[in-house]
Amino acid sequence: MAAAEHLDDPAVQAAEPIGPQSLLWRIAGDSRAALAGGATGLLQLMYPPLGTAVAEQSGFFDDPFGRIWRSVPQIWATIFEPDGPERARRIRDLHLDIKGVDSSGRRFHALDPETFWWAHATFTWHMFRTAELFFPAGALTAADHDRLYAGTVAWYARYGVSMRPVPSDYAAFRETFDAFCAERLEMTAPAARSIEIARTDGIGAVPFVPSMAIRAARPVLRPLGTLVAIGCLPEPVRTRFDIEWTPRDQRRFDRMAALIRTSARLVPRRLDQWMLLTQLRIIGAKTRKERYRPTEN
Repeated sequence: MAAAEHLDDPAVQAAEPIGPQSLLWRIAGDSRAALAGGATGLLQLMYPPLGTAVAEQSGFFDDPFGRIWRSVPQIWATIFEPDGPERARRIRDLHLDIKGVDSSGRRFHALDPETFWWAHATFTWHMFRTAELFFPAGALTAADHDRLYAGTVAWYARYGVSMRPVPSDYAAFRETFDAFCAERLEMTAPAARSIEIARTDGIGAVPFVPSMAIRAARPVLRPLGTLVAIGCLPEPVRTRFDIEWTPRDQRRFDRMAALIRTSARLVPRRLDQWMLLTQLRIIGAKTRKERYRPTEN
């Protein structure tokens, strides 16, 4: 389904064009955007169709971090690369044959409008969460919230899928997102395993980083990674699934977030964006041929 077929949709008409002047470009291109990635992945895995698809189709339990390195550079490329719309449609097409039955016997298809939208909705939330936690207080005005949301709608339109599930504005998005968190998410096996990994093993293999260096850094990186992954989750999600989070954890997280906000001022914005996108392009080039393919039946 071509993206042009959705140009008359009100959500698309209200969308902000994606480019260097857009808020989406500004936040997604900031290295601080990487910090909410663990929480975003958990929210995806907690939605049963996505959790089942990841568990069955992407080799998650054998290589839980491989999915991140294969997917995120390609997804970010749909924002920043000149051929972003074409890349988005190729990502869509990778999901054509991903379907099955979840642990409760419910049939799913990766391109079901609601399922595909929820995956993107977590990235939409990701942008707002990044600004909320790691940018200076008040970085986004009320108008900025609507503008950023419009940018994420334009981003989603690039996939050329149904726009039917897309909320009309930011207020409607928040209402829908919060309802999913309160009613639709479940502690799936992949989500539970991810939390276990975050608490016990920490970071896995990273492309181009020697495994010896990862092992040496793990005692420091593991507690920080756990703090960020769990701390960025919406508080209602932590409460609903009884994910351990103490007042001490919150104080540590708040101190870390304040340090990140302060230190970010020391790096020029253009240099920070160049470093982030360069790393993503290198990882993307390394892992592109290793992208999963749907299992042949």
